[in-house]
Amino acid sequence: MAARVNNFPPLPQFLRIKSCFYQNIEEEIPPSHQQLVRRVYILWMMYSGTLCLNVVGCIAWMAGGGNAINFGFSLLWLVLFSPCSYTCWFRPLYKAFRADSSFNFMAFFFIFFVQCVVALIQTVGIIGWGTCGWIATVAFFGHNVGSAIVMLITALLFTLVTVLMGLVLIKVHRLYRGGGGSLQRAQEEWSSGVWKNASVREAGFDAVTQTAQGPTLPQYPAAVPSYPDNSHW
Repeated sequence: MAARVNNFPPLPQFLRIKSCFYQNIEEEIPPSHQQLVRRVYILWMMYSGTLCLNVVGCIAWMAGGGNAINFGFSLLWLVLFSPCSYTCWFRPLYKAFRADSSFNFMAFFFIFFVQCVVALIQTVGIIGWGTCGWIATVAFFGHNVGSAIVMLITALLFTLVTVLMGLVLIKVHRLYRGGGGSLQRAQEEWSSGVWKNASVREAGFDAVTQTAQGPTLPQYPAAVPSYPDNSHW
């Protein structure tokens, strides 16, 4: 099998900076869970897009007479949360389904719960924190209606993203527990060092061969458990 070349984030070839991750949902994720992983990936893109629109909303906020500090914080949240959310909760979920890793499932649950709390705070929109949430938006309608309408769009998107994050957290937790996952399994992976052993993690992928139906799924360290069907969520 040809060596996998990192393909995410997709960058122009003329740049000296190269992609950091290899991502191929069709090849690496069991078919029964590909739809869920794709949806979580779309959720990450929605959250990043909402942070971008939050910058626009804060510009409108500032143009309507708001504090410039909100614009500065909105840029900080965009630069900080967009890449960190991908590496800190999407990648653990991706690796968890790819390799049946309880340690990565636990990492996802902990970090994604914190992400849900952060998204909820951003939805609330405390004034001076750089997010066009509900408090900031409603309060600004008395100062500049045009700017407040732009801010309202961001507040609605933050609300939608927060609700979807909560649903994803519940869905993944049910799948994990339904497949026999537990904290004990994660502790065993931690104690054995399997979670950080690159040779063990990649051993299954090196054995992938081409068949008439295409590449087979890797096994790590045993067959992926049969989680409940996730076609309806």
